[in-house]
Parts: sequence; structure tokens; C-alpha cells
Amino acid sequence: MTAAAGAGATEALTIGRVGVDLYPEQSGVPLAEVRTFAKSLGGTATNVAVAAARLGRRTAVLTKVGPDGFGAYVRAALTEFGVDAEYVGTAPNLLTPVVFCELNPPADPPLLFYRAPIAPDLTLTPDDVPWDLIDAVPLLWVTGTGVSAEPARGTQRAILERRARRGHTVLDLDYRPMFWLDEATARAEIGGLLDHVNVVVGNRTEVGVVVGTADPDAAADRLLARGVRLAVIKRGAEGVLVATADERWTVPPCRVAVVCGLGAGDGFGGALIHGLLAGWDPCRIATYANAAGALVASRLACADAMPTAAEIEELLRR
Repeated sequence: MTAAAGAGATEALTIGRVGVDLYPEQSGVPLAEVRTFAKSLGGTATNVAVAAARLGRRTAVLTKVGPDGFGAYVRAALTEFGVDAEYVGTAPNLLTPVVFCELNPPADPPLLFYRAPIAPDLTLTPDDVPWDLIDAVPLLWVTGTGVSAEPARGTQRAILERRARRGHTVLDLDYRPMFWLDEATARAEIGGLLDHVNVVVGNRTEVGVVVGTADPDAAADRLLARGVRLAVIKRGAEGVLVATADERWTVPPCRVAVVCGLGAGDGFGGALIHGLLAGWDPCRIATYANAAGALVASRLACADAMPTAAEIEELLRR
């Protein structure tokens, strides 16, 4: 355990995508017309770990970077955010991914990924995995992107089989079409993970791909039928549906002026981790996570924009 994560054992381990996000400092214009960019830590699994750490949780991320300056930046940024970087490996012949964002439109910005020929985080092998931590950590977070290519696909499957749904084992559907040959492949690979997790979070598009329906209630039914104990379906402007085998709730949205829609889901995820570890009821978790996501959407950048508990509570009081 490194000093970065603070005293005590790791509470949450996230696995998967990392990168360096470059955000335009000019909004509402095409990428070709952007003059300057701001650099930020990025990648779903990484941002979620940062968001949970911002809320006081001891987090770590299992991923890989390249042997370059951006890789060094990732490790330094994680440490600064209070996330344990001990499990950030290096892929010797690959480059740390870079992602360009176009704030046009700001609410749903297009992304340009540089992850060729393969991203380091998709080269995770069983030798990279801290198996004792997989067994012991209270909350494990994996993503759909993590099974988009080998060897990470087989590694993540092995992790979930070993984990055997212990504690909180969370799947963030994280479906991004540019990482997949087609929807059918994504449905088969991400869908295969449902039998090994007990919490699933995703938006309507993602559940539509993975379980074959974008209707939140029907999708929740299909997730619960696979043994998931908590389904969390983000509905955008219509709020969030949370469902267990016994109850379900719809949490209304938080209204904010959107600056950048990117990272809102990751802020939501970090707050979801916090609520699960705190033992809150599902409705309270979703309400809190919804507010966290809204705050990120009202700011520019992902990791740097993750809110504190005080900021979330202030928004909920309004």
C-alpha cells in the first residue's frame, strides 16, 4: 500500500481505461478551430477512482500506461488526487493514450481517441493483477471497455471468476462504439460479465446494447434476472432508475448549466462507490450520485472536476 491512498487498506479498486484528456479552451467551435487545450487526467476507471477518493475513500486503479512523459503524468496526477498508483504498470512498446475533446456541442462532446495499435490498459495480463487485493477489497469496479480486446478481456474475466461476486462487484457498462467491431460483439462480451457481478450501472444506450432493450424498467428486469442485486440506469434529463429484486425508485435529475457533459458519469460512479461502501439505501445512493454527476457536468474537465462531499450536499440542499 502506498502513501498516496492514505492510511488503512484499499476500499475500492477500479480496473481499466486511463489516458490524458485534452480539453479545448474555446467552446462551441470545431476541433479544427481550437487554439489551445487544457490537460487533465482521464479514462473511465481512473476518473471513478479519483471521484471516490475526492469523497474520502481509499482507492486504487489497476491499469497500464506507456514509458513516456504522459505515463509519468498519470502516476503523478493519481498520487496528487489521493489514488494509489501502485498498480499502474508500464507497457514497454506502447504510448499512453491521448484523447481530444471537442466542446461542440458542450452537453455531448465528440471525442477523438488516440489508442493505436492498442491501448496499454488493454494489455493487462494475469501477471499484472494483485490477486490478494482482488480477494480482499470491499469494492471492485470493472468496465465494459475492459473486455473489448485481448489480453485484457481474458484477464478481466479471470478476475471476476476469482472474485465470485464477493462484496460489491460493480460493472460499469461503459459502452463506446469506437472500441468494438459491432454491437453484437459488445453484447456478447459485456453481457457475459453479468453473471459475475452484483451491481450494474449504465445509461439507456448502454443497457440497450448489452441486454437488448433501452426501456429502463425492462432493462432492469433483465439485469436482475441475471443475478444482479442492484441495477442503476441513468436516464439523462429524466433522472435515474435504481432497482433491486424487491423495489425500484426513479430519482429526478439535478438541473445545472452544462459546461461539458464528459466525466459526469464518472463523478456519478465515484459517488456510487461512496454510497455502497457507506451502506446507504439505493435511493439515497442514486440521489447523491446524480448530484455528483451534475456538478461535474457544470465544469470543464473530468478528474479535476470531481466534487467534494460538501459541494454535493450543498447542491442537494438547494
